[in-house]
Amino acid sequence: MLSLSVPLGTLNARRLDSANPRADEVRAWAFAPSSPVAGRTGRLLIVDVGAPAAVEERVPEAVVHSLVGGRGLALWMLWRAVSATTMWDAPENALVVSPGPLCGATQFTGAGKASVVSLSPLTGAPYDSSVGGHFGPLLKSCGFDALAVVGRSGTDVRVLIDGERGRVALVASGSVARDCYAEATRLTDLMTSGSDRRHLASVLLPGLAADHSPLACLHVSRFDYRRDGVRLKQAGRGGLGRVLRAKGVTAVAVVGRETGADLNRADDPPTVAALGRRAALEVRQQDDHQNRVRRLGTTHLVDVMNAYGILPVRNFQAGRDPAASALSSAGWEQRFRQHGADGCCQGCQLGCSKAVDCHRVMTGPHAGRTVLVDGPEYSSCAALGSNCGIFDPEWVLEGSYYCDAYGVDTISFGVSCAFAMECRERGILDLSRTGGVDLRWGNAAAQLTLLHQLACGDGFGAIVGRGVRGMQDLFTSRGWGDVQLLRDIGMQLKGLEYSPYVAQESAAQQAGYALASKGPQHDEAWLIFLDMVNRELPDDESMAEALHYYPMFRTWFGLAGLCRLPWNEIMPADNERHGRDAVKVPEHVDAYCRLFTAVTGAPLTPEGLLAQSERVYTFQRLFNLRMGAGTRTSDAPPHRAIGPVTRDEYERHASRYDAELASQHLVGNTIDERLALHRSLRRQRLERIAQAAYRRRGWSSDGVPTSATIARLGLEETGYLLRSVEI
Repeated sequence: MLSLSVPLGTLNARRLDSANPRADEVRAWAFAPSSPVAGRTGRLLIVDVGAPAAVEERVPEAVVHSLVGGRGLALWMLWRAVSATTMWDAPENALVVSPGPLCGATQFTGAGKASVVSLSPLTGAPYDSSVGGHFGPLLKSCGFDALAVVGRSGTDVRVLIDGERGRVALVASGSVARDCYAEATRLTDLMTSGSDRRHLASVLLPGLAADHSPLACLHVSRFDYRRDGVRLKQAGRGGLGRVLRAKGVTAVAVVGRETGADLNRADDPPTVAALGRRAALEVRQQDDHQNRVRRLGTTHLVDVMNAYGILPVRNFQAGRDPAASALSSAGWEQRFRQHGADGCCQGCQLGCSKAVDCHRVMTGPHAGRTVLVDGPEYSSCAALGSNCGIFDPEWVLEGSYYCDAYGVDTISFGVSCAFAMECRERGILDLSRTGGVDLRWGNAAAQLTLLHQLACGDGFGAIVGRGVRGMQDLFTSRGWGDVQLLRDIGMQLKGLEYSPYVAQESAAQQAGYALASKGPQHDEAWLIFLDMVNRELPDDESMAEALHYYPMFRTWFGLAGLCRLPWNEIMPADNERHGRDAVKVPEHVDAYCRLFTAVTGAPLTPEGLLAQSERVYTFQRLFNLRMGAGTRTSDAPPHRAIGPVTRDEYERHASRYDAELASQHLVGNTIDERLALHRSLRRQRLERIAQAAYRRRGWSSDGVPTSATIARLGLEETGYLLRSVEI
């Protein structure tokens, strides 16, 4: 049976031997570097910055079998570190990074992802974020399947893991980075002496905002030889940067070891190479005819979402706007100067990680500089741009740049700004309450003022930096606005801001967001096209099946250490021959199973892949319950995520909504009556779908996995622990 109850750092553990610290080091320890075998090293590194101490553990075989790696392994380590009463800023909360068994297979497109897991300051529950960059593969090259940072240092330190010298050190550091780009570059040069070994260094880095805001992200760096500089990717959602800073840590840096193409020492290297060649050929042959990701990154989604009414506009009040053409992919293509593979994972052929090389900064402490801006990706265009009524690409670049420089999640910040802007437009906020910041729709300069304030913990920006739920609580306590309206228009669930897709006309996606483990993030279930566009989910049961399959399948990428985009952004030319199953891209699913077997030596079928994911997915639901979240109440979304909230929203699509009421023989004489009837109808529909999805997952009507499901998945002990805390 899988054991989950042993405290972190006591299972097959040994303290690392002390090493002589250097001049700037607080403490240092020695370890023996090792290489993976069949994708795994079997070793975990735990750094307690408070003790201070460094501990190495062996990964039990039962954990490997049950939870695979990556997100599953990281959740297991976090479970053991915390109790049911642990708060996100408690010393025992762990920030865990785990790359997964397939991470580092550079022959295969997108095999460079790591999962970052911790208790979130936004949700209070476990949060997982999949991130590119080079930290995961380099950590693996040092000899570790996961790193956990625990404790709280009394002085600011950074953690250094040196795989070449076999050293872990706590290094005295100054305050947190005021410019994450500059700090990542400085640390990369410092660790490698500015040599041609810079590709062997990567930094996990919070920014200035992490001292003040739960919207703070974590950056993961990589060295880009084509641009001769350091680039940044983000473990963006959930406030993970705030967690690391609460521990007194300003950075975690790794220097890996030089390895060949087969970092993982795969069980069957020729098959790994053959699968990689096939995937690379498919990208070269199909990308220009499909989504053109190598040239456009994910900005093509702006065009697609606007065309189908899914692009969030002015706090999700609408799904399209003619002005959005200014943010279209054609404009970004002109700004992206390098159009080949531009990957954040080593060896990635898809290369979606675009950048604008020459943005001239207009505001703030860097005004006048010409800088590189990573991206922007679709999510930043939608959250910072259209959702705030801002349709000027230069201002979207400005916001993206400073979010990166300060370490702020673009999605949560953009959605929080949009909520504040709507509150200003509806009279809930005025200039006296915002400190003179005029939060009208489209006021990009005001958005940047908030961002600069947020980074320093000043002004109304510090209030926006609490996130949507924090603002709802504050406004309610001060009697600002109608409580129900604030709940209805505040686009957060479980404390996390909504991912930027409008789901009002997709019941399946509404449920996908509502039931997602960590909050309404699209990486778990994105069913809008399958439901709203393709009309392939005609009833509650078909939606329930989709709400089972896709979250389970998508979970697997985080277990394995793979990027999700190559799964369905690039498809085989004859994929449509699979009919209704084409959306699953069966050839790619088969390739993932074969890749897993080729690396690890363990046979895997598509059914086995889903079983691996279901075990971890259910475990995370149990973890949520342990932390006091995760029942049906936690899965109840704001009404704007379901349907119109206000008269003007209803009237904008009155014919559609009236027809929906008429189909159920419901008639209202006034707009207010019809609005209330429609609200009830939509919420009843969502409840039916949620209950059908719960049944399909083997959960109770309150969203709790049943004892039979727990036993079937081999998670009996978590069930016992949950009962012990009286969920």
